[in-house]
Amino acid sequence: MPASPKSPSTLARLYARPGFLLRRAHQISAAVFEDACKDVALTPAQFGVLTVLQAHPGLGQSTLARALGFDKVTVLRVLRGLQSRGLVDRGPSEDNRRNVCVTLTAEGERLLQQAQKPAERAYKRLMAPLDKEQQDQLLHLLQLLTGELEDEARAAFVPPSAPAPRQAA
Repeated sequence: MPASPKSPSTLARLYARPGFLLRRAHQISAAVFEDACKDVALTPAQFGVLTVLQAHPGLGQSTLARALGFDKVTVLRVLRGLQSRGLVDRGPSEDNRRNVCVTLTAEGERLLQQAQKPAERAYKRLMAPLDKEQQDQLLHLLQLLTGELEDEARAAFVPPSAPAPRQAA
């Protein structure tokens, strides 16, 4: 069946839509990250989980999911993979035995440290087509877009609160 004369303009509209471009940019971002981190065998989601757990040891699974904007099924899938590699431990919370807390293992700490340079290379590669002003503008616009439309997300994004400062005894 021959293409209608409207096909090129219909495709051009599709390819210019923000959703299409954001999805494609995400695919490229993940590929760049995974290529840079192939020696440590981490995905962007795994790196995010390890990074949040390093900053907030013993975080509950639900809080961890919200800290990354993941749904509970996704965070569970990522955690199972990390746990099978010996990078995280999951166990009952001391406060509430029904809640599951997650901590990095020593191996998880070591691998996260090892992943820092490749992750930074991936970030630089992803941003390389843009000059400094464009990089700042892109990040600002993405933060504006995600912040203004947060209520539309399928999974909530709630960064964990900073740990309370320790009181002197």
